[in-house]
Parts: sequence; structure tokens; C-alpha cells
Amino acid sequence: MKKIYCILLFVSIIQLGGAQIYEIGVFGGGSNFIGDVGSTKFIAPKKLAIGGIFRWNRSARHSYRVSVIYTTLLGNDSKSTDPKRQERGYFFKEEALEVSAGIEFTFLDFDLHRNSFNFSPYIYTGVSMLNHPNFYYNNNKLISEKTKSNAFGIPIALGMKVTLTEDLIFGIEVAARYTFSDELDGSLPDADELKELQFGNFNNNDWYVFSGITLTYTFGQNPCFCDY
Repeated sequence: MKKIYCILLFVSIIQLGGAQIYEIGVFGGGSNFIGDVGSTKFIAPKKLAIGGIFRWNRSARHSYRVSVIYTTLLGNDSKSTDPKRQERGYFFKEEALEVSAGIEFTFLDFDLHRNSFNFSPYIYTGVSMLNHPNFYYNNNKLISEKTKSNAFGIPIALGMKVTLTEDLIFGIEVAARYTFSDELDGSLPDADELKELQFGNFNNNDWYVFSGITLTYTFGQNPCFCDY
């Protein structure tokens, strides 16, 4: 009886997995940093951001989504409109890798079961994790701690997507990440002996923003959508 139950469960999982429309594709665009170093402009892409994206479409109005994006975050006080930051002259550039997962909602029905043209604005949120190097400033010099940290955050994205063909979907989005960290720009080193080198607004955590486009390919069977 136990073997029969396991077989039935395995078959159900296979059927459920094959009964969805999936998307896999690429993201390309730019990134900018918002924190205690550099410009505070919200949308001002400075460095290339590239990665991959996967969607699991659960209905005409929502999808589960996972993405991996690599970028270089840049902070430059000389580009700030704040005279104090311009005078200070701090600068950093760090390579970072982000993994994000969450749920995407469309404002209009985006039904991939029909062959007609689909268009809809959408919002996306979930959780993110950014792997980044640690560093600090001493006498206006950037010093590496030779360690890395993971900054968890909440992605908040607004975008628009359209079907180019039956299998290709094009999207454009601006996606801000609010992090639970104030360490991305070196303003809050952890080590006790470096506490005196902390600076900036300790009440505001760091942000970064991705602005770019997506191109995804759809695959999978084409049944009726699930109710959840």
C-alpha cells in the first residue's frame, strides 16, 4: 500500500510540473546605489547589471519568480549634490551577486494560454540576498576587510511586459532593493576596533536599484490555470 501511495504521489508531481507554463530568460540593464556615499538619485544606472530570470506562471494574474543578477555597485561623492559629500570625496566600487525570489502580480490578465497579444504592467516583491565585499574608510582611503557578507532585503519592482511571439516575452522594469544592512558602502564596519570609523545616518539602511529589460522564453504544457 505504501509503495502504491508513493507511485501515485510521484505521478501527481510529474503531472503538476508538466501542467504549467514556465519562462526562462535573461535580464540586462544597469544598477545604482543609494546610501551614505555617492549620489542619492533614485534611478541613475551607473554600472552594468546582467543575470537570469525564471517564472512559474500560476494564473493569468500572478507568477512565482526567481532571479540571479551580477553587477558592480558604485558610490562616488563627487557625483552627489550634497556639498559635504563632494568635499569628503569618498569613492567605492564593489562586485556583487544577488539572488531574489518572490511573487509577481499583473494589473491585467496575462494569459499565456491564448495565442493573442498580451500586455500588462506588473509589480514584484519578495526577498533578496546580496553577496558583497566588506571594507571601510580610514584617512579617506578605502581599505578591504578581505571578507564578504550577505545583505538581505526586500525587492520592490514596477514593470511592463508584452508577448513578442507565442514563445517570447519582453519586459522592462525598475526594481529597488531595500536592504536590512548599512554596510554596503563601508559606513558601518562591524569590528569593535573600527567603531570610531563609522559615519553617515545610522537610521537609514542602504538601497540599490536595477533598471533594465528582460527577455524570456516560455515552455511547458498548456492546460487551464490552477485556482491558486
